[in-house]
Amino acid sequence: MNFSTYSNITQTKVKDPYTITVTKNVIVVALYFSINYINGTLVHTFLKHEIFNENPRYILFIHMVINDMIQLTTAVLLNLISYIFYTINVSFCVFLLMIAVFTTLNTPLNLAGMAVERYIAICNPLRHTQICTVRRTYVLIGLIWVLGAITILPDLFFLLATEPLSFFLSNIYCSRDSMFRHPYMVEKRNISHLVYLSFVWLTLVYTYFRIIFTAKATGADARKARNTILLHGLQLLLCMFMYIGPLIESVLISLFPMLLHDVRFTIYIFVHILPRFISPIVYGLRDQMFCAYLKRHLWCIMLKESKKRQTQPS
Repeated sequence: MNFSTYSNITQTKVKDPYTITVTKNVIVVALYFSINYINGTLVHTFLKHEIFNENPRYILFIHMVINDMIQLTTAVLLNLISYIFYTINVSFCVFLLMIAVFTTLNTPLNLAGMAVERYIAICNPLRHTQICTVRRTYVLIGLIWVLGAITILPDLFFLLATEPLSFFLSNIYCSRDSMFRHPYMVEKRNISHLVYLSFVWLTLVYTYFRIIFTAKATGADARKARNTILLHGLQLLLCMFMYIGPLIESVLISLFPMLLHDVRFTIYIFVHILPRFISPIVYGLRDQMFCAYLKRHLWCIMLKESKKRQTQPS
């Protein structure tokens, strides 16, 4: 995950008027609570009904939702820290960055797993229940986290081996570019991102066309599954904005230098905040069964609130 945006925002936004700074942070926090409230409702619906706990599709979906919640929390926390404290302890910064990188790398891999599950359900339906078991789904989730660890842990070990103890006791502006700044780390990060995204894109393209060919051969209607894969592709495009965000920012600033502060804030919103809004809306509300249980859950909450108001003395 590229956090150079945070660094650029802070170094220039400290010159913003106080009211503008407060307004921008209020917008970020409001979006954070709104998105995580929706995500929390989806997680609660998943946990309350056994039918979802036994379905690999929904297990992978809810893992992505929880992963997005963690990622969004870390991104907003880093942004607020950059405004309020500017610098924090290096050890705490490393902890936050590790979480941010883990969750960022998990998203495209989770999308690939969801695409493969849909491919098996359409192209090999008779063996779907044998291949896509609950146990194997949780093993896949564990493997996703292991792959993320393989990518970032070498950077941590390299940092521990090359920096003195006093460095970890000092304060620093918390960004990945300022923390893992060695050329080796930058080059390894770029290569790993290229490998991860290429693997996921190949998986999405392969599963999409296999579903199309299978549907034509059997005469089945696999439109919903194809649309799901396309939505995975849209989500992956949004993930890629995380890596090309600094490039887009530099181009827009060169075109509109007078709007530098607003451009950087807009890039931050579109790159780090709004993509977390796609998962619950597209996947949760689009799925008919999940949406039905979600509406039932929300209706029960409304009835409870109505009864409380009626029982309260006037």
